[in-house]
This record gives sequence, structure tokens and C-alpha cells, in this order.
Amino acid sequence: MDQLIVEADLVIGAVLIPGAAAPKLVTKKHITMMKKGAVVVDVAIDQGGCFETSKATTHQDPTYIVDDVVHYCVANMPGGVARTSTMALTNATLPFAVTIANKGAKQALLDDVHLLAGLNVASGNITYKPVADVLGYQYVEPSVALNV
Repeated sequence: MDQLIVEADLVIGAVLIPGAAAPKLVTKKHITMMKKGAVVVDVAIDQGGCFETSKATTHQDPTYIVDDVVHYCVANMPGGVARTSTMALTNATLPFAVTIANKGAKQALLDDVHLLAGLNVASGNITYKPVADVLGYQYVEPSVALNV
């Protein structure tokens, strides 16, 4: 993998560990060995980035250079196409909102394991283990927090 990184014209880092910081998969040493003018895009920047040299940028000032390698680390990249990303997010989440509206939150969660898996906090308890672990809080099973 090391050789592929340093020979690449473009490296896109897209790592997601729900509830945790992204691991640093591309090191500063990798960056220093890359070709002049190569580009790295850190899609994981919202979780701290997966390149050691990453720092969050904005749509107004999206790039910076480290060791002649262009870095693009815009937090909230979908914000650059706000209407399109909003439509996609709405299409994906609206069915869940309708279910919650029709059944009430508790019943909707109990009837849909996927919706229940997205529950992070209930009755003051952290019900999503990766979040509890990162924050140092006690994890409580969703069904316990919902008093089922």
C-alpha cells in the first residue's frame, strides 16, 4: 500500500468508524514521498481526518499545500451542493420521520431494528456503544433505556 500512495496522483481518504475518530492511515512520511502536485482529499475530515497532515478547510478556502502535495479537507463536503445533498438526505430520512409521526417515537423504535440501531440517547442514557466509549459514559441497551 505504501508504494501505491507515493506513486498516486490522487489519494482519497474515506474512513468512517461510527462514534470514533478516523485512524491516521496516511502518514506525514507518505506525504513527503508523494509526487509534487499530487492531491489528497480527506473525506474523513469531519471525524478528524485520516491523513496525518489533514486540517479542516472551508468551501471558501478549500486547499492548502504540505510538501508540494495539495490537500482538500473541506468539512461538510456535501454543503457545496446544498440543494442536491438536502434532497438526498430528505429522501433517505423522510420515511423514518413519517413512521415516528404515525406510531410515536417509542413504538417506531421498537418496531424497526434499523431505527433502534440509530438511537444515541434515551432517558438521559447513552444507547450507542461507540459514542459511550469515546465519551467515557456508561452504555445502556436501547431497550433498557426505553423501559421495555
